[in-house]
Amino acid sequence: MGRTQGARVFCKFCRHLLHCFRKFLHLFAMRRFLMKVVNRVLMMEPFTAAMGTEAQIHTRARRKLVVGLGNRGMEGTRHSVGMAILSALAARLGVADRWRGDKYVSGDVILSKIQNTHMVLLRPRLLMNVNGVSVAKAAAKYNIRPEDIFLVHDEMDKPLGKIGIKHGGSPRGHNGVRSCVDCLQTDVMPRLRVGIGRPAGKTSVERHVLSRFSSEEQKVLDSVLVQSVDLLLSHLSQPDSQSPSSPAGGRQAAPQRESEASAEAANLNSAVKTLPEGSNLNYSS
Repeated sequence: MGRTQGARVFCKFCRHLLHCFRKFLHLFAMRRFLMKVVNRVLMMEPFTAAMGTEAQIHTRARRKLVVGLGNRGMEGTRHSVGMAILSALAARLGVADRWRGDKYVSGDVILSKIQNTHMVLLRPRLLMNVNGVSVAKAAAKYNIRPEDIFLVHDEMDKPLGKIGIKHGGSPRGHNGVRSCVDCLQTDVMPRLRVGIGRPAGKTSVERHVLSRFSSEEQKVLDSVLVQSVDLLLSHLSQPDSQSPSSPAGGRQAAPQRESEASAEAANLNSAVKTLPEGSNLNYSS
């Protein structure tokens, strides 16, 4: 009787565990589905109707869009490190005082130029999980192709102090990148992944990504900002990439090659094509 009763208890426990697992999967799927719905709703009228004639501000020259993913109002947190790097990039280019709010793209933008490449810098004003709405609107307004959109975002799979370039591919659990993939309907966008490390002990992922860097971590972050801007300038100043375009409605991913760099040890300055001091970095649309 003892063994029989024990087997029944074990079977009951397994059924309960399986039920909880199925419920978790259901909730996870529902969350993903709801975020897709929110992305679609924000992309619909009347949100984009107001763009009007200003959306036709284009130049025949090829443009690139650099986006710092993050949460509006939480710029100092790990999850918004992409915004910090974009601010550092603007400062390096001497245009940090030129941010302007653009309600049509739901973000702050700067128009600039690196050598012969026209640049649009974007900091979304939306929450991370719907950053893709802002990115897609900016891409439509400035006539920028997905393969010319450079996403800068945090990455838990890398320790603090490590950065790397990823040429398209899966969001790998990053909700901001997933939103961009959903809204642009492709995953070819190159990405600068900035390590923030995984939470220690029993700290939840949500609490970890929304926390601020410690004083010791800030010292490493200062180096990360410099090296990230160096790496961005190196890639952005290169000739137009040969990444394959995504077919209409498709999700053709670029090869998932990744170049690694240590923000503490690597010296990338020699690889950066720096601009002469006093160069005119701005242009009129």
